[in-house]
Amino acid sequence: MKKEFIVERQGRSFVLYAGLLDMAHQQGLRSIRTELVQAPGDGNGKVAICSATVVLEMDGQERAFTGIGDAAPANVAPAMQNCLIRMAETRAKARAMRDAVNVGVAAFEEIDEFEGASTPGPAAAHQAPVRRSEAGAPLATDAQRSAIRRLCERVGVDPEFVCAKRSRSLATLAGVEAAQVIEELNEMVRAAA
Repeated sequence: MKKEFIVERQGRSFVLYAGLLDMAHQQGLRSIRTELVQAPGDGNGKVAICSATVVLEMDGQERAFTGIGDAAPANVAPAMQNCLIRMAETRAKARAMRDAVNVGVAAFEEIDEFEGASTPGPAAAHQAPVRRSEAGAPLATDAQRSAIRRLCERVGVDPEFVCAKRSRSLATLAGVEAAQVIEELNEMVRAAA
């Protein structure tokens, strides 16, 4: 796994969804199929559940790997509470891809109370190319930049000042760096509460 696809949070390492997708393509990704198992509603605690099947072609044979993902208001960030189905789908795909490419650490998108998305959502990931820095690392997504602006507003800090600490502007911040900035800002919000 490339370093730019690994993030640290509270002393633990996580892989980014984008890294799993990159590895899956390198290892012969043929298809990803998802299914909504349960739509969020008042009768089920607003829990969305999706399943995903990832198919890789290995040595001329297709091999399928499955995963289940859930998302509920209690295990996603406030900004993601209107995106429960997409979050459940992303988590399901991440779990299936982890099995497919033999990655044992959890995806960052799978963790509870994820503050800010590291990918714009499963549909967008297939529609738009990933923007990359001059060094080739994926740049921060629109969702990450939006989360940084929102969190900076909450703590009264200029987003450009925060990014300048990493010798970057908000527009040139890498996705991995954005995830770290979001984590730091979340800690500032918690400390101020």
